[in-house]
Amino acid sequence: MAKEATRAAYGKALAELVQENENVVVLDADLAGSTKTAEAKKVCPERHFDMGIAEGNMMAVAAGMAASHKIPYASTFAVFATGRAYDQIRNSICYPNLNVKVCATHAGLTVGEDGASHQSLEDIALMRALPNMKVFQPCDGVEARAIVKAVADIDGPCYVRLGRLAVDTVNDPDTYKYEFGKGIVMKKGAKVAIIATGMMVQEALKAAEQLDFDPTVININTIKPIDKDLIIETAKTHDAIVTVEEHNVIGGLGGAVAEVLADQKERCPQYMMGVKDEFGQSGTPAALLDAYGLDAAHIAEFIQKL
Repeated sequence: MAKEATRAAYGKALAELVQENENVVVLDADLAGSTKTAEAKKVCPERHFDMGIAEGNMMAVAAGMAASHKIPYASTFAVFATGRAYDQIRNSICYPNLNVKVCATHAGLTVGEDGASHQSLEDIALMRALPNMKVFQPCDGVEARAIVKAVADIDGPCYVRLGRLAVDTVNDPDTYKYEFGKGIVMKKGAKVAIIATGMMVQEALKAAEQLDFDPTVININTIKPIDKDLIIETAKTHDAIVTVEEHNVIGGLGGAVAEVLADQKERCPQYMMGVKDEFGQSGTPAALLDAYGLDAAHIAEFIQKL
């Protein structure tokens, strides 16, 4: 099975986008090689701006460009984009509802050996709590390319969460179509529904193969606005929902699903798999997923015991 990091797909899509849309501009915080915005710089250097190690300033400049009718894509590591530059995103981008696309890479545990200081496990919570912000997390390179291009036509602030690690390609590049705010049923089953986002979709699909029954596997690629209709219908037709995310269970996908179901009378129990309110640590991506119980084997074991 082919593998590709969503950050690599981002770079390729961005290089195409700057050539297709003259209003797209790219900003980076001295990490163009790692975030892959260097791909856009190769084909359109006059619309690529290296802002240096000054993430807050980069977001403020992006806001100014958006106010001047450009479509800025601002990139750095997720921990810096959403943490160090939170104030500028909140007050300079979201409050005036400006058309800035924050595309952050190296999110989650699978940053790996860089350790807790670089493993952003709270970025979804921070971004989805902001009024006007829309939050996306593609599961593979095919979906990443589609979402990166789609947000250029979605008005207002957007946060796209991207990963460092090369992951399995689970979508067909010839048939895949992204629909804003719509979850995707990757595998139709019964009893238990696994609702996953990002690279956890691959782990959920692998876990499904290890169970002695066929669960439903759902890919939530748009975390805000989330697909409420699909979640409510799933809660009515299954015995349990298990949310799986490479993020803190506080404020992430699990919380978003729980918020949808909180006032529903017809609903099944929900269980959340993710990082349990703690920081990450240094290790290989595989070792970290194992340590935090987020690989396919742990997902399958958890569901089997329900």
